[in-house]
Amino acid sequence: MLSIGLLANQTVSIFSTRDSPMIKFALNDLREVLHLRNYNIRQAEHSRADFIFITEPDLARDNFRDIEYPQFDFKLVSEGFVITLDNDGRVWVIGADEPGLMYGTLELTEKIKLFGLDDIDGTNQNPYMEMRGTKFNIPLDVRTPSYSDAGDAAQNNIDVMWDFDFWKKYIDHMARNRYNFISLWSLHPFPSMVKVPKYEEVALDDIHRSTTDWKENYHLVGVDFDDPKIVNNYEIVKKITIEKKIEFWQNVMTYAKNRNITFYVVTWNIFVNGTDGKYGISNDYRNKITKDYFKQSIKAMFQTYPDLGGIGITAGENMPNIPLNDRETWIYETYGEGLLEVADEMPERSFKFIHRQHQADTRMIEKKFEALIEKPNIDFIYSFKYAKAHVMSAVRQPYHEGFVENIGDLKTIWTLRNDSNYYFRWGSPDFVRSFIMNIPEHVSQGMYYGSDGWIWGKEFTTRDAKEPRQLEVEKHWYHWLLWGRLCYNPDIKNQYFTALIQDKFPKVNADTLFSAWQEASLVYPVTTGFHWGDVDFKWYIEGCRSRAQKTSLNETGFHDVNTFIAYPVHKYSGNISIPDFVQTIIKDESTDLTTPFQVSQKLHNHADKALGLIGQLSCQDNDLELCQTLVDIKTMALLGKYYGYKIAGATNVALYRETKNKTYQEEAVVQLEKALSAWKSYVNIAMSQNINPIWTTRVGYVDWEKTTEQVKKDIDIAMKDY
Repeated sequence: MLSIGLLANQTVSIFSTRDSPMIKFALNDLREVLHLRNYNIRQAEHSRADFIFITEPDLARDNFRDIEYPQFDFKLVSEGFVITLDNDGRVWVIGADEPGLMYGTLELTEKIKLFGLDDIDGTNQNPYMEMRGTKFNIPLDVRTPSYSDAGDAAQNNIDVMWDFDFWKKYIDHMARNRYNFISLWSLHPFPSMVKVPKYEEVALDDIHRSTTDWKENYHLVGVDFDDPKIVNNYEIVKKITIEKKIEFWQNVMTYAKNRNITFYVVTWNIFVNGTDGKYGISNDYRNKITKDYFKQSIKAMFQTYPDLGGIGITAGENMPNIPLNDRETWIYETYGEGLLEVADEMPERSFKFIHRQHQADTRMIEKKFEALIEKPNIDFIYSFKYAKAHVMSAVRQPYHEGFVENIGDLKTIWTLRNDSNYYFRWGSPDFVRSFIMNIPEHVSQGMYYGSDGWIWGKEFTTRDAKEPRQLEVEKHWYHWLLWGRLCYNPDIKNQYFTALIQDKFPKVNADTLFSAWQEASLVYPVTTGFHWGDVDFKWYIEGCRSRAQKTSLNETGFHDVNTFIAYPVHKYSGNISIPDFVQTIIKDESTDLTTPFQVSQKLHNHADKALGLIGQLSCQDNDLELCQTLVDIKTMALLGKYYGYKIAGATNVALYRETKNKTYQEEAVVQLEKALSAWKSYVNIAMSQNINPIWTTRVGYVDWEKTTEQVKKDIDIAMKDY
């Protein structure tokens, strides 16, 4: 441990880079923390851009060039930094570049906040993943929706997307957690973001939100937001011209750039929402007007937004019955050629072209997009849905294995989808760290983390919330911190996260809270690793449901005992499914896999540990956020108890059906009665601070109280004779 021996109420000098928005942002945080620790600050500037240092005034010279630059052996790469102390006690932050210096200064600030200035240790850090972003399905307008708009999360956030204060808070939060890009996902964003030459009348003024009661008839995936019932029944939530919209997004992107965050826009195809048939535009891939409109839109986007980093595309989402080659030809002749022309016009500017490997063939893509791949100022990268819709399932995933073999020398960014955890404050650094370290590094350019079925804007589910409501990333601060920080540096130790928790909740026992939080959070991957519904509409753990009928095996969407018996396990979870386990019992065989009863016990162990630890903690000095966090941890633990009993009950039902042994049936009833009690406890505490029911994009209504009736019916299923 290195020490510079500074005492409170002394003056420190900060030498820093001039005229850099990134460094000014980080230094503002640093000055604030030093003030809180009662230091007086003397600010000085120098022209070098690769370091700052802070020191006692008598160790500072007016001519900083006389100060010996500290030596170190660590090789810095872009965004990397070193924090070190020299022999005179000066604390140095040295960055590979401005982003590295910003991150290093933020790191130093946090260390001072957690441990004090007189107890600073050195550190060397380079980013583990080059790109660390967020997946943001953005509800721009009912006329230009994302895939998540048919739900309460989007409808409560349309106006928020046009609030500059929201974006400043969101971007600052992301920067402090080492994210460096934001991807905006929209079916067809152009009418809400740009005025396209030759197609000027497509551009949309104002912000519309639907007032139609469309939920009963227009729900889940594939909502037709061009339907007049939806788009013609609306309220204007903001009066604004397209010119002001453009100015708004220019300002947002510039603000992000000053935090080392780049914006990208990602689309599905062929959607033409918001065009209203103007100029003859349609979703027919053979329509030459549509092709030209898209090409001109791509060009206009980059010409309009100088800080836009690139564009991502999906081939096939709205291209039914179109041959694969024709899909890729259409994408190339619209998005590809549009970007190539812009790249020629702006040779000094760098662009990224992200091609999702979704309903597409990598070999065909590489051949079709050869011109983009070879273009010096275009970085062509793939995107792949790494864990389907549920990163909270297993630390190792199987779905990319064939893809990795086929992409050759090209790189990919991984879509990390969280369509499991929406309501409750989640946090397991051990799971996140292991998950990240299992991602194949040699083909990785980075990741983006987010949801398709949820909008991480302002939270709207907290009962009796104070206004203004928190941003979702503020409420779920620990969750988002873990994925950003560990993707930058997976070597961060749990003790550091414990210190962050202690700083957030200074009067609580942070070691106890850390452990309880992690134990309760592991309920998600243990359950979903066993009960594997890969895509979002097949499984939502917090509601124990999926889309009705086809994926739930019943008309309600509730995942009953029969569904738990039928669903497979995640390939790399190490579990054995209920049917396969039953066969090992019948055949008197053994298995090295984790049995359903062992999974059940795992859930009880995590839940019981969490509940026991939470029992040692209490709210301090009316700390509302601490109280809410403790309730969320208890809620997740009770959800674990429910699934622990349910998996044991379902397994005994399956054993009874095959063996006709009444002992299994009796035990099934016992377990499912306990599951009912646990579910009621879960609902009771969840409802104590959360609004429910809500309408979700993928699985419809999530109504915890009504679901209780379905939970009771599991007992009836178990009691049925066969």
